[in-house]
Amino acid sequence: MKRIEAIIRPHKLDEVKDSLKQAGVTGMTVMEVKGFGRTGGKTEVYRGSAYVVDFVPKIMVNVVVPDALAATAVEIIVRTAKTDKIGDGKIFVSTIDEVVRIRTGERGEDAI
Repeated sequence: MKRIEAIIRPHKLDEVKDSLKQAGVTGMTVMEVKGFGRTGGKTEVYRGSAYVVDFVPKIMVNVVVPDALAATAVEIIVRTAKTDKIGDGKIFVSTIDEVVRIRTGERGEDAI
């Protein structure tokens, strides 16, 4: 099993969610996060004064999928979240050793 963490632009969430659902992803966790990458934030003007916004608002989408679906899920996220502009985000893929559904005690891919 693989855990896919995608940090994306907030306005892309619905498109990513719908595309993953159509591909067979049965659940996800979504969090509002803030961060910065290579750009280090951006300068904005408020009431005539310039200031630096260090942390840019983003959405973090977490899904756990069977190994067979991982590459497809990553490609879907790349395709649907991409705007070709700096700040589109990142995707991290890691291996999950065990999943347990608390309610039933199911383990492994059955618990996803």
